[in-house]
Amino acid sequence: MDVLYFAWVRERIGQPKDRIETTAATVRDLVEELRAREPRYEAAFADLDALRVAVDQELADFDAPLAGAREVAFFPPMTGG
Repeated sequence: MDVLYFAWVRERIGQPKDRIETTAATVRDLVEELRAREPRYEAAFADLDALRVAVDQELADFDAPLAGAREVAFFPPMTGG
């Protein structure tokens, strides 16, 4: 699965994406796996209220299932301008 990071999430993690093998059932489970990797991931996922997620390019919530998903993207809320 590809895990993509955008904006300040990318800056905190230090790279734009990871390719991972996971047994996570939901996005929230995936976040817990990522947090356990190292401190920079813990910092990036410290406040889930400040993040949005998309599964296979569709907006989702953190309880969304990951079965069959090929891509998960994390990004801050978008604003107009």
